[in-house]
Amino acid sequence: MMDRLLTLDEVSELTRVPVNTLRYWRHCGTGPSSARLGKRVVYRESEVVRFVDEQFADSGRGGDLDVA
Repeated sequence: MMDRLLTLDEVSELTRVPVNTLRYWRHCGTGPSSARLGKRVVYRESEVVRFVDEQFADSGRGGDLDVA
């Protein structure tokens, strides 16, 4: 089954990261993996969760983030 595809606004709402920051990360090649479908930028939900989990793991303060 295919991952749910999220828009910039949905990723921003989920992560609480401003849309402009997500755009900047995309420009720099950082942040969660994304793709362009037509004129729209989309993110796989699993990639966004993986990216957030990596941020917690890299911080040394977290570990697994259980998003239910």
